[in-house]
Amino acid sequence: MKNPLKYLRRSLSARLSLWIVLFATFVFLTALSYMFYESRRAVKEEAMNRATQVLDNTVQRVINILDRVEVATNNTDWLPTRHLNAPDSMFVYCRRILENNPDLNGCSIAFEPYYFKDRGKFFSAYSYNNGKTIQTTQEGSENYNYFVMDWYQLCKLLDRPTWTEPFMDYNPDNIYSADMIASYCKPMKDKNGEFIGTFSVDLSLGWLSNTISAIKPYPNSYSIMIGMGGTYFVHPDTTKLFYQTIFTETLEKKDTARTALAYAMLNGEEGMKRLNFDGEDCFVFYKPLSTTGWSVAVVCPVSDIFGGYRAVIGIVIFGMLLMSFFFSRIIRREITPLHHLAKQAETIASGQFDQTLPDEGRVDEIGQLSHSFGYMQKSLVNYIEELKDTTASKAAIESELQVASDIQMGMVPRIFPPFPNRHDIDLFASMTPAKEVGGDLYDFFVQDEHLYFCIGDVSGKGIPASLFMAVTRNLFRIIAQQGHEPEQIATEINLFLSKDNDRGMFVTMFIGMVDLKTGRLDFCNCGHNPPVLIGMEDTKANFLPMKYVNQPLGLWEDDPFFGEYIDDIRGKLMLVYTDGFNEAENPKQELFGNDAVLKLMSNAADKTPKEVIKMIQEAVEIHRAGASPNDDLTLLCLRIKEDNG
Repeated sequence: MKNPLKYLRRSLSARLSLWIVLFATFVFLTALSYMFYESRRAVKEEAMNRATQVLDNTVQRVINILDRVEVATNNTDWLPTRHLNAPDSMFVYCRRILENNPDLNGCSIAFEPYYFKDRGKFFSAYSYNNGKTIQTTQEGSENYNYFVMDWYQLCKLLDRPTWTEPFMDYNPDNIYSADMIASYCKPMKDKNGEFIGTFSVDLSLGWLSNTISAIKPYPNSYSIMIGMGGTYFVHPDTTKLFYQTIFTETLEKKDTARTALAYAMLNGEEGMKRLNFDGEDCFVFYKPLSTTGWSVAVVCPVSDIFGGYRAVIGIVIFGMLLMSFFFSRIIRREITPLHHLAKQAETIASGQFDQTLPDEGRVDEIGQLSHSFGYMQKSLVNYIEELKDTTASKAAIESELQVASDIQMGMVPRIFPPFPNRHDIDLFASMTPAKEVGGDLYDFFVQDEHLYFCIGDVSGKGIPASLFMAVTRNLFRIIAQQGHEPEQIATEINLFLSKDNDRGMFVTMFIGMVDLKTGRLDFCNCGHNPPVLIGMEDTKANFLPMKYVNQPLGLWEDDPFFGEYIDDIRGKLMLVYTDGFNEAENPKQELFGNDAVLKLMSNAADKTPKEVIKMIQEAVEIHRAGASPNDDLTLLCLRIKEDNG
């Protein structure tokens, strides 16, 4: 299959299989997701309980040992202070403590410099268990200045018992052990409360490290332990022990989650956090170790806790593929007759209408489709014959409409300038039907030093409106040539149009007559848009002021018409238009509007009528933004000059 998308577009069975599988997958995955969500939550809770319980048990075991060390020390530290007059007895006491507490690795009873003047600067009785016997010796010397050691200084400075940070074992024989120890130290004071030395016991932490490292709630889990300063004392990566802290990696790359974990552990808090630990998404459970200032954490990778889900996902994917295979086979078998029908339909579509459709003998929807297609084949033959006749008729109608359009456009003046021998008239007009023929009209002529002009808009569009327009235009020309005033012209046209006007058609019209000698404009507005006049009081564009807006022509024959006049329009620019201008619509059906008409015409004071009309046509086209014209657009612009020269 070279192109899967093309195959899907051409194969109904493949698409049906795909949709069924997708829907089944959606339903299945929705239910499975809810089940996964609930089970995942339960697994997470169980993992938290499990890890917390293991951590609690391990920490409690460690704390019990540490408590035993503290109790053993607290029960014995009074002996040295009771026998300060017998320094040699200190060797006996420290040895006896180890004999009575085999868990301890060493014991020191160390005094301040020159406390026993006859013994010199250093006096520290020290016993340690080398695994076979208990050795007792004098610990202090110039090579081993115990006064600066943590186990001596911490309790002195803090004035309270304290645990030291774990450290590698070191004995007075200058031999380092492979074991790690921690010391529990208590300050010794005389009867005056003055510090005289430190009583400390050493605990081997080898077993502690093994105990903590053995915490594995899950196969890939591991444990860490940090001291009071964040130093690692237990970690699976031994290169980090004693040399790195839990903050080390955050210095190289900022990690707020790891930093928050570190501070929580150092503050002795207990809890759980989820974060990326050493490059893996993990749950980290942490808890402090008693009063030592140490903290233990168990790191459980999320993949360990939820690893079982991978197998489930694999099963789901396999099930989806298996279901897709069987669905596609079944659907392909059921749709094979439809495929044959499609092939035969292609043959018929190529023009072989006598092609016989296969009869599969089915009574289901496919069989019904085959029968319906056969009936459609017969109907198609009849339809093609009818379409040929209709196409021929339509071509004839379109030809006749074109002739009608040419006749209509021939009824209005189309030669400009219209009066080449007169220099006092500058006039230009245009008419653009919304369809092949329209219902707008305009006309003008000069008679007896008077310019008669009109512009009209017939109700409706198409052929009826064009016929009504032709009648109206001829009436205007015949009646106006008799020398009537505009209101008389309107009255006569209205009487003629309103008789036997069963369809109720009418025409709005503006009729004007200009005395070319005086510049006086007499006009009658019959329900039409008010013209725009520039130069009445200033160079701004304004609508022509009118007292009367008479009824449209052709409605009621008895209503009178009233005329008006303007003394002199010479030097002024006048635009008469139909509502295809101010009511032009864009794709959002927003009108051009009267305000936009005045704004546009405010730039026309110094333009010729021809330039004005071209400007308007371009503005309307821009406003329409590709929308089809919603009405005829007819414009007539004129300027009567003061100088007849």
